[in-house]
Amino acid sequence: MKEHKLGIIMNGVTGRMGTNQHLIRSICAIRDQGGVQISPNERITVDPILTGRNEDKLKALAENNGVSRWTTNLDEALADSENQIFFDASSTLHRARFVEMAAKAGKAVYCEKPTAVTTEEALRLAQICEDFGIKNGVVQDKLWLPGIRKLKKLIKDGFFGEILSVRGEFGYWVFTGVDEGQPAQRPSWNYRKEDGGGIMIDMLCHWRYLVDNVFGSIKSISCRGATHVAERIDEQGNPYKCTADDSCYATMELENGIICQFNSSWTVRVRRDDLFVMQVDGNKGSAVVGLRECRTQSIGETPRPVWNPDVVQSIDFHEGWKTVEEGEEYDNAFKVEWELFLRHVALNEPFPYDLRSGAKGVELAELGLNSWKAKKWIDL
Repeated sequence: MKEHKLGIIMNGVTGRMGTNQHLIRSICAIRDQGGVQISPNERITVDPILTGRNEDKLKALAENNGVSRWTTNLDEALADSENQIFFDASSTLHRARFVEMAAKAGKAVYCEKPTAVTTEEALRLAQICEDFGIKNGVVQDKLWLPGIRKLKKLIKDGFFGEILSVRGEFGYWVFTGVDEGQPAQRPSWNYRKEDGGGIMIDMLCHWRYLVDNVFGSIKSISCRGATHVAERIDEQGNPYKCTADDSCYATMELENGIICQFNSSWTVRVRRDDLFVMQVDGNKGSAVVGLRECRTQSIGETPRPVWNPDVVQSIDFHEGWKTVEEGEEYDNAFKVEWELFLRHVALNEPFPYDLRSGAKGVELAELGLNSWKAKKWIDL
């Protein structure tokens, strides 16, 4: 058996996303399945080392997940030739320093998005990785969600005919910590602009790679942001002023004429099928897509309603949608991309989701913020 053993420095994974999606459901899952099988006689195996500032958190996280290696000395981990990959899930404003350190150490770099809070900085990080000749990638997990994968197959099969418009609704009520018995739900830095927070820099990065890879290139954007909740409670139980946007209302025109509208908010209550739901309408059919489910309605199944507000609506508009059923088992979206990146590092297979690709997401977020400020459409 030919084995490609990859030591992976996992930096800043003591947070919720880093722990659950990247460590437990991706790297530990890959380790526990015996690695990534390339052929009957070849595989890629992983050996993670956890790095961060809090010794107690690192030790507990490592012990709870059967990880033998952890350290608060990042320089030492980077100097170890057994570690070929550096992964970063720390807060956005710290990312540049870590990426530069890893690039100079000759490690392949994989990191969470956004890669920065300005396009200039995101492109600088991409250029640094290119200058040092290292492989690099950014997390674009939503491309491998079961619902999105089913949608892409419908598009490939021509189900929609001509796609006309896309409408996405993302978000939920994030508890502020103000109300008794309802502690704050997310880290306080998310709601402080000076600390790299804000829903635009977070979610417009997602919508950029999703739209680009599924529907087409974005031509222009019109965006309105808001800070609907002015005060929240921090980790120490103290009130703080929210300086970052907690809601974003974006409209995008694509080069192919499709109109996309995406609402993103941490101040809404959910009455839809999932935390993210997207409707795609075409002249031959429509689909409603969630994180896992996909439902369709063809032109032949489309009801013919009559507007009459004086009588009870006789049509059940939920009833005329068919659930897309497939025999395929869908793996965790983060794990799928991790396996692709591991193959990229070990086998030099193509991986288009690099830091320069990630910079496009930062660009859309920055232009969205500019559109909000100027109150006008902005071309990409």
